[in-house]
Amino acid sequence: MAEKKKQNTGQMRLDKFLTEMGKGSRSQVKEFARKGRIQVNGQTVKAADTKVNPEKDEIFLDGVPVSYARMEYFMLNKPQGTVSATEDVRYPTVVSLIGDALRGDLFPVGRLDLDTEGLLLITNDGALAHELLSPKKHVDKVYLAYIEGTLPKDAAEQMKNGVILEDGVKTRPAELICLSREEGEQRLGRAPETAFAEAAPVTLTIHEGKFHQVKRMFEALGCRVVFLKRLSMGTLYLDPALLPGEYRPLTQKELAGLKGEISEI
Repeated sequence: MAEKKKQNTGQMRLDKFLTEMGKGSRSQVKEFARKGRIQVNGQTVKAADTKVNPEKDEIFLDGVPVSYARMEYFMLNKPQGTVSATEDVRYPTVVSLIGDALRGDLFPVGRLDLDTEGLLLITNDGALAHELLSPKKHVDKVYLAYIEGTLPKDAAEQMKNGVILEDGVKTRPAELICLSREEGEQRLGRAPETAFAEAAPVTLTIHEGKFHQVKRMFEALGCRVVFLKRLSMGTLYLDPALLPGEYRPLTQKELAGLKGEISEI
């Protein structure tokens, strides 16, 4: 019995493999196989339920090799005008920006508003995503905000103690730092656009992710956020070389840092 388990290690159905790699639905893959469009190790395979070892077998669809990745991790500098979702009928999704993805089951870890830009982790690692988003883990999320209005003199203290939102919910403690215009531009990575050039730059570190939380926290203090960008999430910092809409795979060091952080909390 033990020997049988050993032989099956690493095997999966051909249709499941191709679906996970984003090549079509199960029914579509079944049709591909029926038409002789799939080859495994040089042999045409017409049974979609054929067992394959993605890490050892050479699998082709229409003569093009299909590479395998068990897990994928991408750092995206989310641009404004995209939604943090896997599909949407009105706006382009953040997942659609990842042109080099091998898998078809990627998703964004958390969400940034339509008009918010900055760091977003795109992956298919559900366990890591759950840990990073869990309020119990207290993973730091740092945002750069440009705000209009005058902050109270004790704004930093109010944020530190947690503010009460318009629905009566009190936030967890947060860290507010007021920046000079030069510091704001440095963190922004460019000169601010005209729409928020006169606004005051600040950073806010939070440990949870309520709906529109950063904007609502400043509204509670009588200010309005006119621009918002996420700079970091835990040990993962947005690569300053990435322009809005650009992405790259995480380095092994960055991935180890994220996994190490949540395991220590």
